[in-house]
Amino acid sequence: MTSNAPRRAVLTAALAAAAGVAASNAQTASAAPAAAPAGTGTAAGRAAHSGGKGGAAAADPAPVDYHGWSTYPDWLFGEHQGTLPVPGSRPGVRIVRPAGTSDYTDPHTGKTATYEYASWTSPARKLPHPATELVSSWNAQTPAGTWIQVELLGTYTDGTATPAYVMGRWTSGDSDEDIRRTSVDDQGDDTSSIYTDTFSIDDATAGKLLASYRLRVTLYRKPGSHDTPTVWRVGAFASNIPDRYTVPASVPSLKGAVELPVPRYSQDIHKGQYPQYDNGGEAWCSPTSSTMCIEYWGRGPTAADLAWVDPSYTDPQVDQGARYTYDYQYEGCGNWPFNAAYAATYKDMQGVVTQLHSLNDAERLIKAGIPVITSQSFLASELDGSNYSTSGHLMCMVGFTAEGDVIMNDPASESDDAVRNVYKRAQFETVWLRTKRITATGSVGSGSGGVVYLYFPAKPSPGQKRALASVGVV
Repeated sequence: MTSNAPRRAVLTAALAAAAGVAASNAQTASAAPAAAPAGTGTAAGRAAHSGGKGGAAAADPAPVDYHGWSTYPDWLFGEHQGTLPVPGSRPGVRIVRPAGTSDYTDPHTGKTATYEYASWTSPARKLPHPATELVSSWNAQTPAGTWIQVELLGTYTDGTATPAYVMGRWTSGDSDEDIRRTSVDDQGDDTSSIYTDTFSIDDATAGKLLASYRLRVTLYRKPGSHDTPTVWRVGAFASNIPDRYTVPASVPSLKGAVELPVPRYSQDIHKGQYPQYDNGGEAWCSPTSSTMCIEYWGRGPTAADLAWVDPSYTDPQVDQGARYTYDYQYEGCGNWPFNAAYAATYKDMQGVVTQLHSLNDAERLIKAGIPVITSQSFLASELDGSNYSTSGHLMCMVGFTAEGDVIMNDPASESDDAVRNVYKRAQFETVWLRTKRITATGSVGSGSGGVVYLYFPAKPSPGQKRALASVGVV
């Protein structure tokens, strides 16, 4: 119903091939262990995304490391090739003197153009734990005709290097001057692969994992132009989530109910609109959730931005979100970092993709006033009140009841008024945090392992800084 990602089906197929025993034993799924031995990690065991600390107990001790570069001192370090750190209220890097030129043929338009380029490569991030997956995200400004490429330069635990993996080619626009934002398929070696936006170790039981990485950001512009992209933040989460079908529920840490005033938007009322963007609204869970959070922070497109939308359509800002998160290779709006980057195109906003350990993490963020967009897969029978099944869906967590159940703005609803839903804590925590599941047909499906989008101001409050730091985002 809400899966919008034909390309993510590759992940499920890979998992099914690697987990034939689990598939053949599907009839005993209800007795699946809470935490199976570590296997292929989250990325190799999850489907489409279309996607603790604190409290009396932690639901998930699995290691997750988010690290970002966003301050002026951050940009002073690393390797500059034609880029310059920019101080000020929002530090970043931009082109000062091109390092060279290169031709790029856009696979989605067929056009070939020459660009000047410059790059910044981060210092090496040595992981506190070997990782089975990594997802990068970034915040940048790209004037018309400019774009950026983000690459992963990794080192395995045996000291050998990964290929230079392209994690995304991104621009905020889609005019005739712009390339089409895109992920890059068919990247891999004998140890790892890229699935749209996710680096994944193919077989964690083989021994080689990711030990460290650098991120290289290359900035492009037309020769002779004085325009330049400005990159404000780039980072990644790297994790090693064990294969698991269920997780133990965390103990609520909030005292009393809390609910943030996040606007409510339905994706379903956009069915059939602009089918060139992933078949229209039925698959727009990710940009609809992003739109809700962006507007919560008082940001959003202007009337001029929305002039292209049919004036008879309700909530045209959702159509805007779908258009400008669309990944032309993935053929969907559910590319995780593209959604975070879209949120950061609005004034003084940041967007990060990471994983959380439990609902206790989310409680601290909600208490600080930060909504949490979550990625999960489930059957209708696994999440009471949902009334649908999905191989990948995004929704926005906006609060908790006094009993600790989760209050979700679920865009897979028949109307804006029906978007608010309350889901049972234990059920939700499992469908969100697990990495494997049994589908309706008895095959092995997948889950995100706790993936979230976090959108917050460029200058968060002290309380928001503490909440973000508690989940590793600084």
